[in-house]
Amino acid sequence: MLFTTPTQYIAVAIALIAGWLFGLASHPGGKKWKARYAAERDAHAATSKRVAELERENARLVKERPVVEERVVERPVVGDRVVHDDHVTARSAAEPAHRSDRSPI
Repeated sequence: MLFTTPTQYIAVAIALIAGWLFGLASHPGGKKWKARYAAERDAHAATSKRVAELERENARLVKERPVVEERVVERPVVGDRVVHDDHVTARSAAEPAHRSDRSPI
């Protein structure tokens, strides 16, 4: 074991405390971090303002021209063939025969 006596433990504790105090004494103060924090705060405020503007614009566009949902046309399946409007094709093995056989992805 590295430290075995109480005197060694006390010496390590004193060294750690002295290092901590030396680090605090040599610290530059915090002006740099305060300036960085203020710049980040201002950038965040500008971004939040821009997000609000974009949400208002999006709401206006949705109200002006509603989005039309695309409909999926299901083809009837007869046995292992899919019936289209003008022809009949073989159903692939990967395609499920019924809607209930499809995975809910």
